[in-house]
Amino acid sequence: MSYLARSEGEPLRPPAFVISLDFELHWGMSDIVTTPEHPYMRQLLGARRAVPAMLDLFRERHIRATWATVGYLFAEDRETLTRFSPVRRPRYANPARDNYRQEIGDDEASDPLHYARSLVDLIAQTPGQEIASHTFSHYYCHEEGQTPADFKADLAAAMAIAEHTGHHPRSLVLPRNQIDDAYLAPMRDVGFHCYRGNPRRAGFSRHQRDATARRALRFLDSYINLTGHHGIKWRDLKGDPLNIPASMFLRPRRGIPQFDALRLRRIKQAMRRAAKRGEIFHLWWHPHNFGEATDAHLRDLAAIIGYFQVLSIEYGMRSMSMSDVLARHEQAMTAPSST
Repeated sequence: MSYLARSEGEPLRPPAFVISLDFELHWGMSDIVTTPEHPYMRQLLGARRAVPAMLDLFRERHIRATWATVGYLFAEDRETLTRFSPVRRPRYANPARDNYRQEIGDDEASDPLHYARSLVDLIAQTPGQEIASHTFSHYYCHEEGQTPADFKADLAAAMAIAEHTGHHPRSLVLPRNQIDDAYLAPMRDVGFHCYRGNPRRAGFSRHQRDATARRALRFLDSYINLTGHHGIKWRDLKGDPLNIPASMFLRPRRGIPQFDALRLRRIKQAMRRAAKRGEIFHLWWHPHNFGEATDAHLRDLAAIIGYFQVLSIEYGMRSMSMSDVLARHEQAMTAPSST
């Protein structure tokens, strides 16, 4: 176990700014983007430009982040995928959810939306970036026709293909943030030590069929404070694997200046409150969210990071990946006197 280096007198659990990204490309939208003409296709293709640009920004600003990567993206070719794909697979009642049935190309050059080994390597080469898992097949825990045993087989494949590329992920992000207690033991058994849970507020539990009103609440809450600031107290981190809840989703720009400004103000206000109270603020998004209007999205991200740097000076807020939070939590739990 390698723990974060910390200066003398720094608390084990300072206020933290955590970023996690759901890196999935077409595997996360295969039930939505079914033709090359679909409008979202431009976003997915644009993600391949957005990822290096985000990494450049993270490197320049010394930002640590967790990249939860679908297992398929680690493969360099079809032979690798075949070798690591699990024998046991879910039998979703809705076949559109089954990514194991997807027709894909031979390698990254021929199919850049289903392979991303070069991007995974680029992420790993960037200081402070954590390679985590987003399951092997973008697995849906709340779909009918699958079981915790199927889930465990998928996670084992995700771990195996990551290890094939030299990584041993400790952190897990579940597609669509779908989680139930029955799925915690398989996560632990395969070797995942933490996961991103849902905000502990009304409207944020994720079910297979979210009510329209619940989705509307989450959407509006991204712009105005309807459910609170979603800071996470260190002492409230619990579970094995450890639940590190999300705070907010960084929604894509809508192209309406007033809405886009409200979105940034909402995030910054929540960050400041977390920093003042010594809490964790956990922001997440998908790289393909930056696939269109990439430069404008990067300016927004730079503004958020700039605000974090102000909070770092004022309150000692630290940039952390999910595994950094796990390490701090474990160290604090074993320290003679927790702070």
